[in-house]
Amino acid sequence: MLRQKGVKPRAPLRAFGTPDHYIPTTSRDLMDMQDAEARQMAIALQNDTAAAGIPFFGLNDPRQGIIHVVAPEQGMSRPGMLIVCGDSHTSTHGALGALAFGIGASEVAHVLATQTLWQRKPRSMRVTLTGKLGPGVVAKDIILALIAKISAAGASGYAVEYAGPAIDALTVEGRMTLCNMTIEAGGRAGMIAPDEATFAYIEGRPYAPKGADWDKAVAAWRRLKTDTDAVFDREIALDVSTLSPMVTWGNSPEAAAPITGRVPLLEEAANAEKRGVMERAFAYMGLTPGMPLTDIAIDRVFIGSCTNARIEDLQSAAAVVRGRKVAEGVEAWVVPGSGLVKAEAEKLGLDQVFKEAGFQWREAGCSMCLATNGDKLLPGQRAASTTNRNFVGRQGPGSRTHLMSPAMAAAAAVTGHLTDVRDLMGER
Repeated sequence: MLRQKGVKPRAPLRAFGTPDHYIPTTSRDLMDMQDAEARQMAIALQNDTAAAGIPFFGLNDPRQGIIHVVAPEQGMSRPGMLIVCGDSHTSTHGALGALAFGIGASEVAHVLATQTLWQRKPRSMRVTLTGKLGPGVVAKDIILALIAKISAAGASGYAVEYAGPAIDALTVEGRMTLCNMTIEAGGRAGMIAPDEATFAYIEGRPYAPKGADWDKAVAAWRRLKTDTDAVFDREIALDVSTLSPMVTWGNSPEAAAPITGRVPLLEEAANAEKRGVMERAFAYMGLTPGMPLTDIAIDRVFIGSCTNARIEDLQSAAAVVRGRKVAEGVEAWVVPGSGLVKAEAEKLGLDQVFKEAGFQWREAGCSMCLATNGDKLLPGQRAASTTNRNFVGRQGPGSRTHLMSPAMAAAAAVTGHLTDVRDLMGER
């Protein structure tokens, strides 16, 4: 678009590129890509960033990975920033106190050319999380429970701030999971005020300020908190101590329930429209109303995506897998979120844990999250997945996707069906 207009990026060092959605996770060689169009996209990104002077982590760079994993781990995402990207899950970076949201391709071109962007001001929502998480319950369960409570459109038009003691207790990686899936509730952005955990996460990373600049930055970041008398357009409260591990049963993240529960009955639908949605979901997903969620057998397991492919996620899954084997007839993959996450996991021996159990240990990328890269389910296959979306065909035509946390996905892998991870770990 810029070439057609004869325009160059205004501030190339304020941009960044890495291939993620459309690359394979079996190899780091572009020539191994069977999809000629996707291969050309990867080559074009490499050439265009070089010509423009935009920093780029290519497939031969150990720092390459999913953009929403790479930018935070490099210290590119920092409090007070305004961050945009041509991907809806850009809201992930809000976990570090940034205002971050996805934009369209033409808007990306506009930002590159001008470093500015017109936006309609969103309404404000605060989600206050109280209580203490129980065993086996993590950030993924919080966000699935929230979406089930307010619906997949419950945050439409809002910028959402997460606050409360349960947020204070979450790791930064867990906060990224929450902000990442704000989009699945219809939100424009998700954010969390920076605190000491934020500063500790950023300090020392390659793109973080150094020396006196670091001290100055932290002093400014400490002021980035919501005023005590601030008024929000909508307030939501959730006591996380009441939550159990969550899984989805339908074709929307709002179709989620505790693993201790069952697939809902049609008569439980709020209205005729919801009943129709449920009927279509049952038909597509091959489920019987009222059946226990733990009776649902799975064919594939995918641990990865910008929602859950960080080192914390892989550690939680490995803790479940260690000493166990993938169930007969199940194919299970682990796809790290970046080359550096992969390297750290291998340093910790997590790759061996997964491989000894029968998992495939793959290269960094988006992989089976969206099935545009050769990594996909076959029609009718059912997956336990740590990704963020489960709509019809998301992981391949005819695919059936159940969303859950990495530990829950690992539990499904070794049992062959949706399973309460607490039963495997002696936590219930």
